[in-house]
Amino acid sequence: MSLDLKNFQSALEEVLTERGIPREKILETIEMALAAAYKKDYGKRGQIIKAKFNSTKGKAEFYQVKIVVDESMLKEEIEDGGEETPTFAENEVGVPTTDGVGIDGEPKKVRFNTERHIMIGEAKKIKADVNAGDELIFPLETKEEYGRIAAQTAKQVIIQRIREAERESIYTEYASKQGEIVSGIVQRIEGKNVFLDLGRATALLPKEEQVRGERYRISERIKAYLLLAEKNPRGPGLYLSRSHPKFVAELFKTEVPEIQSGVVEVRAIAREAGLRTKIAVSSKEDGVDPVGSLVGQKGIRVGTVISELGGEKIDIIEWKENPEEFIAKSLSPAKVLEVEINPERKEAQVKVAEDQLSLAIGKAGQNVRLAAKLTGYKIDIRSRTGETVASVSEEGEEIQKHE
Repeated sequence: MSLDLKNFQSALEEVLTERGIPREKILETIEMALAAAYKKDYGKRGQIIKAKFNSTKGKAEFYQVKIVVDESMLKEEIEDGGEETPTFAENEVGVPTTDGVGIDGEPKKVRFNTERHIMIGEAKKIKADVNAGDELIFPLETKEEYGRIAAQTAKQVIIQRIREAERESIYTEYASKQGEIVSGIVQRIEGKNVFLDLGRATALLPKEEQVRGERYRISERIKAYLLLAEKNPRGPGLYLSRSHPKFVAELFKTEVPEIQSGVVEVRAIAREAGLRTKIAVSSKEDGVDPVGSLVGQKGIRVGTVISELGGEKIDIIEWKENPEEFIAKSLSPAKVLEVEINPERKEAQVKVAEDQLSLAIGKAGQNVRLAAKLTGYKIDIRSRTGETVASVSEEGEEIQKHE
């Protein structure tokens, strides 16, 4: 069995097309595989062999690399053919994986091997301006035919390197999308965990990042927020969320050109996934209504986002630099009579009319909880008479509540 170099050309193009891996990475993989196969059948102990593959002609050229050394670099000179104790870590083609420099910055001492080293005196006869530590390249006889074992070796190395390159390529692609929305098809459901096929990779939507009450079906296409892309030995680990507050912000980004262009900015967001979200927005240009931009004509933009979220309520609020104004708006749809704040302690006392108390607090305290998270202020809801009806920390934790 021979390793037909011409077949590499079609295989190369197939991998480039189907897997999206850079040409340089594949060529490097092929060259290392060919060098490994050549050394296995024809190389000698200690040799550093490199291959140069011409993908157009489907041919390879082979070179032996020798490191130029002087007397100061030698640990102990031994005769040609003697046993060598390698002082460099090597990969499968005998290429040193260190630069030969010790911890103290001095060159490492090496045992001389005629297959691996060349004395500087001899080297200067070949190349006059060569220095110790440089490499000289010597062409090797090109072998068109390889044995079956060599062919298998090359094949295995190529498969391994292609997998590594593909994993790196996939990780790079999705790492650049971290913090964005991705779309995938539900591939399988294991317990409460949902796995989505994103095309080039599978991502996990864990139970804690799902919206309570949502149900997912096999082969259903859904959107999710790419929470994290991390490197793993078996490929990139991709983790999704549909409950994260930024999922709502990114959904609006896809629907609102003004956010994409940077004219309208999402300044703060608070969410109780599946129930309600408050989102504060501002405009960088006079005449552009930030709230209206998110609502859209006849409510079409916000309606699309609400539909994606399964009917989750969304309050869109105009961001205000003035804390009193912002806190008052954050309690929408309730109408606020007065806001007093303590900026140092990040506390606010909000007075509302009796008929607005239930709106300000919201069902099970939801409205004031989200307002506190949105503004970063501890909020006390008080009646017109000054009685505290509800008190919620800036983290949205209920401190006290009176019916």
